[in-house]
Amino acid sequence: MSDIARIRAAAGRLAGHARRTPLLSSPFLDEIAGRHVLVKAECLQHTGSFKYRGARAAVSAMAPDARAKGVIAYSSGNHAQGVAQAARDFAVPAVIVMPADAPRLKIANTRALGAEVVLYDRAGGESREDVGARIARDRGLTLIKPYDAPEVIAGQGTCGLEIARQAREAGVEAADVLVCCGGGGLTGGIALALEAEAPGLRPRPCEPAGFDDTARSLAAGRIERNATESGSICDAILTPLPGELTFPILRRLCGPGLVVTEDECLHAMALAFHRLKVVAEPGGAVALAAALFRPKEIAGDAVIVTISGGNVDAQVFEIALRQHGHTP
Repeated sequence: MSDIARIRAAAGRLAGHARRTPLLSSPFLDEIAGRHVLVKAECLQHTGSFKYRGARAAVSAMAPDARAKGVIAYSSGNHAQGVAQAARDFAVPAVIVMPADAPRLKIANTRALGAEVVLYDRAGGESREDVGARIARDRGLTLIKPYDAPEVIAGQGTCGLEIARQAREAGVEAADVLVCCGGGGLTGGIALALEAEAPGLRPRPCEPAGFDDTARSLAAGRIERNATESGSICDAILTPLPGELTFPILRRLCGPGLVVTEDECLHAMALAFHRLKVVAEPGGAVALAAALFRPKEIAGDAVIVTISGGNVDAQVFEIALRQHGHTP
């Protein structure tokens, strides 16, 4: 099955389950960016992020007997909630391995969706892969990786199919599509969908400063690691390095990466709230921050951005509003 065929098949399985999230705009954001800004609000997806798409695609593609035994995933929170919800949809067990320093909201939500949460010491260097592999082996569970898995990438690609359609409806045929990027599942999936459905739209990964492994890898032409895996408010997109499956897709189809500061992410969160009336988490706001605060690195009269998630702890959201609650 080709990549685009897999994405279209995933879209068929997600129909009636995943939301077709809106493409939002605001003249106030256009003025700041110096061009028309169209915002794909995946923070309005089930479980508050795009991750439900990939999780539902993966669980729905499993053989029924394997699915009945249950699934396991590791995640700082958004993939965790997506897999927990997808498993709940099919009434199968789910175990989620999460870092002990993940946002409290994400841990609580994952448990509330019925999943068993196993915490590990990310800051202390404990390996989530080792913890997950041991549990999967002991219980006969199927691992659903957060980004480096064909059906997960295909599920995220359904977001790209929607962007292609919505951009056409908005009269936008050529633009950069800025994507919040961790391991590259969403960026890669969108890239494959746009290649087939909207070749005039160019995907570009966006990351926080200090965790710009994808931008550096694209510039170097080879995979590069981050020096650390924690220590940023953009927890949703902190990964050690691009995926083995996703990086070749990004290298072939994406433009240069964009990098923003944490403060710019907080500013973008406040602007999304005031101007679009949506809640973005820091990692989910990096693409909007790039559109607003890196205008010279973007070409064209329009730009499309993802807000990839909105699962933010109240105290972090309060900081964003307190520091950037004024009109710019």
